[in-house]
Amino acid sequence: MLGFLIKKNFFDQWDNIFRIIFINIGFLVSLAFPVFVPSLFVSLPIMEMLLMLIGFLWCFVYLSAAALSLRSISDYRSFGFVDFFSNLKSAWPPGLFLGGIVFVGHFAVTMVIPFYLSMHSLLGILLAAVIFWAMIVSLLSLQFFFAIRARLDTNLFKVTKKCFIIFLDNPLFCVFTLLHNLLVLALSAFVAFLAPGPAGILLFLDEGLRLRLMKYDWLEANPGANRRKIPWDEVLFEEEEKTGSRSLRNFIFPWKD
Repeated sequence: MLGFLIKKNFFDQWDNIFRIIFINIGFLVSLAFPVFVPSLFVSLPIMEMLLMLIGFLWCFVYLSAAALSLRSISDYRSFGFVDFFSNLKSAWPPGLFLGGIVFVGHFAVTMVIPFYLSMHSLLGILLAAVIFWAMIVSLLSLQFFFAIRARLDTNLFKVTKKCFIIFLDNPLFCVFTLLHNLLVLALSAFVAFLAPGPAGILLFLDEGLRLRLMKYDWLEANPGANRRKIPWDEVLFEEEEKTGSRSLRNFIFPWKD
């Protein structure tokens, strides 16, 4: 399943490279606001913090709209600029919600954990460890937040619950996904995050979730089956047929095949 996921994701990104770049450029412009604009108001600390927070939350709203748009690529379709801007209308609630969660998590990591460690006691170390591992589990789970919001539910609390359910039932898959995306993000730095970048990561998460959900459809159709031994070749047969295979020549000169 993982091999097919990487293959499909590569094919889809290649076929939609200009859309991927467009979304990444928009995100980099959005990110520039909380990074550079607040510095113009150093003499007004409250205004500086407010602008930084607004820009920070806007970045998550933007990613939420991007995830809604990229879902169409995962489903073997496409999207246009009009579709992306239309998705911004419904992107605000999940974007602000996840942005708020990340903000609280950042506060816990940078302020709460150091505070407990500064207590120099067994209790402080224990509390810091609990928060640390809670942050790790949350990171592994909530990485699918926008993908689940785009595919399964619009109720934000149910979306959050399903994020943790996905993690608890597929922990190794979630760890692989996080490590893969961290590697992709690092490699994207060599091309100024234009590709694969954030858009490529969002697409990978959506495609990973979409394929993983097929496991549950198969289990529902095969009650009593061993959920630890999913016949992925059978489950993904139609997906393999749709995706197909390509030669290097086809990648570079697709019109010649």
